[in-house]
Formats: sequence, structure tokens, C-alpha cells
Amino acid sequence: MKLVSVVNRGEVRIGALRADNIIDLRMAYEKWLATASALERQPENGIRVPCSMIELLGLGETALRQLGFVAAQADSRCFLDQSAWRIIAPLPNPGKIIGVGRNYGAHSQEGGMARQEEPRLFVKLSSSVIGPGEHIVSPASVHKLDWEVELAAVVGSVMRNMSVSECMQRVAGYTLLNDISAREFQFDVTPPQTTFAKSMDTFTPLGPCIVTCDEISDPGNLDLKCWVNDELVQDGSTSDMIFPVGYILSYISRFITLDPGDVIATGTPAGVGHFMKPPRYLQSGDRVRLFCPAIGELHNTVE
Repeated sequence: MKLVSVVNRGEVRIGALRADNIIDLRMAYEKWLATASALERQPENGIRVPCSMIELLGLGETALRQLGFVAAQADSRCFLDQSAWRIIAPLPNPGKIIGVGRNYGAHSQEGGMARQEEPRLFVKLSSSVIGPGEHIVSPASVHKLDWEVELAAVVGSVMRNMSVSECMQRVAGYTLLNDISAREFQFDVTPPQTTFAKSMDTFTPLGPCIVTCDEISDPGNLDLKCWVNDELVQDGSTSDMIFPVGYILSYISRFITLDPGDVIATGTPAGVGHFMKPPRYLQSGDRVRLFCPAIGELHNTVE
């Protein structure tokens, strides 16, 4: 199931993408309840489809699986009028956003950096999140604005000091994240200010959807691409990760409890602007487009 958050006049609803349509999950579930047999309804009695994606994820794997079944059965009466609703970030207000630096072999090489023995972590503030089609706003004093296409894992259940396999069972799904960075604050100052460089307003485009784990069984073999305007600048695969998704989650959970709705950005492939020769940075009017075949496309324009 591909979960989306949509909004109209301040009202947020949770939907499921099916082809070019958005299914209103609350409406679809209510209609299913009205027609389902008592035997079908019994295991899921008491479910109320919330308006918050974090609350939806908190319902648990069984409920999500049932909602996926309901969405697959929904008819056109449950489709949202897309002229009235727009897709926003699937998690407009996520809990924690934790990133992993230098986690792709080719990206480490392009920056002349040695392979790390453990994940190198930083934080992105949730206030930096924007959704598909929203503008990336560069502060006037930032001149080294850079892009990073990343696969992001979305936590579905609490993870605390867990093994790799336990963590993977508690992932709700995956989405795309653009780790926009002000490189002068990341590299040109001492000490480096990585969290600040990556947490400015609008510096975390997220979306367009969360793809649940039943549709992505192997996050270690996904293609990731990024275009700036019409130029393909990043063309990598998660198979180049130094630390795979499960290890990252398990490592973090040794020290920090992960909660439903937390987002883990797992690193970027080679091809960022800072390490080009000569370096290239985003300018006003540039269009940035991320793509993963299993997830879809996330696009934003620099203001």
C-alpha cells in the first residue's frame, strides 16, 4: 500500500494511492464495515482510521494489512476529488529525523573519505519538512545549497535495543527524502555544524508516499535517481550502502528509542554537487526531482 497525507482547507486525511487515484481510507473502511460479514469484521473491531499518519502507523502491522485489503477493494465512490485535495508530506510533523552520513561506498570515495566502522549520525529538525511540489527556500546568506536523494525508513513500532531482524519487522515502510544541505555550514566552519546545515526551513522534502513493507521486501536493492533540471546527477542503488537499513536501525536503537513516525534517512549515493569538479550548487529556479521505481517521484523547486 502507498500511503499519502492530503489536505484541503486545513483538513488532513490519510489516503492510499491506486494508479492515478487517491482512496480516502476512512471512507473506504466505513463502507467495507457496512458490507463485510461478521466473520470478516471480527478481528479488526474497534479500528478508527485517524487523520494523522503517525496515529495510523501506531495502529500496528495487523491493522495496516487490513486497511491495505480494504483499499484494494474500494470502488470509485471512495476516490478523493484531486482538484480539491493536494498531497503533502506523508509525515508533515514526524517525530525524530535521524540521518546517516557517508553511507554509500561511491559517495565516500567521491568525497575522499575513509569507510567508517559504525554509522555516522546527525539529526534533521522536523520543522524542515516540506512535501511534494513545495519550494525549497534558500536563506540569503547560503550560497552552497546542495541536494541528496535518500531512501528513508519510517518506524512503525517502538524500537529499543533490538536486533537487526526485530527492527526490520517494525519498519512501517519507506519513502524518499531530499537531504538539502548548506555546505558552507557543514564543511567551511570549525567545528562543522551538520545538524544546522541540514535543518533549515524547507531543507527536508519528503514523499510522495510511504510504501508499506509488503511492497518493498528488500530495501537493499532499490534504484535511486536525482535530476537537477533535466540533468541526471545521481544514479545509484541502495546495494552500495555500507550499513544496511536493519543495521542502522539496530545501531540507533541501542542508544535512542525509536517511535512510530520517526524517519531514518539512510544516506545518499554519489553525485552530490559539492564534490563535482568544479562544485555545483542549487540556484533559484532549479527543479530537483528524486525517483525510486518502488516509491515514485518527489519534485521541488528552489525559490
